[in-house]
Amino acid sequence: MRNKDANGSAGDVYFEFTTIGSAVRVAAIDALSGLEVTVVGPATASRTDLERLALRKLQAQLGRCVR
Repeated sequence: MRNKDANGSAGDVYFEFTTIGSAVRVAAIDALSGLEVTVVGPATASRTDLERLALRKLQAQLGRCVR
């Protein structure tokens, strides 16, 4: 997935989904920096919602690294 960062440049983000019982662990990895964040949600949640949550967390973390 292409992602626009705070500077407006696009970068690739990779998502990894791992089901653990009734939960899903989602890792979002920034291809340029290698920064990885994870979120955990219910297995019944939509894949899109979990991706969006992980992406927002990644963007927040990248924003903290830039400052």
